Amino acid sequence: MQHLEQFVATHRGIEAFVEMPTSMARASVLLVAFDGEWTRRSVDSVIAARQFAERHGLPVYDAAVVGYPQRMRDFNARSKGRRNSAP
Repeated sequence: MQHLEQFVATHRGIEAFVEMPTSMARASVLLVAFDGEWTRRSVDSVIAARQFAERHGLPVYDAAVVGYPQRMRDFNARSKGRRNSAP
């Protein structure tokens, strides 16, 4: 949770996307900032993810229902371009 707290403290315009647990992975929360920068961490439960978002006043969505925001995909594409252009 410390990493998520740090992300919230250092970024703005954050939305939370809750990812349901599967047989292979625990529940997780994906935080996406206004510019598309994002981070993901496992959490104890879906309830814990929602409580984290509510505690920080973040809009919270079910990732399986709404999907991921375009700005996150755009950020990934920009980041990939920077990695590929390095000498």
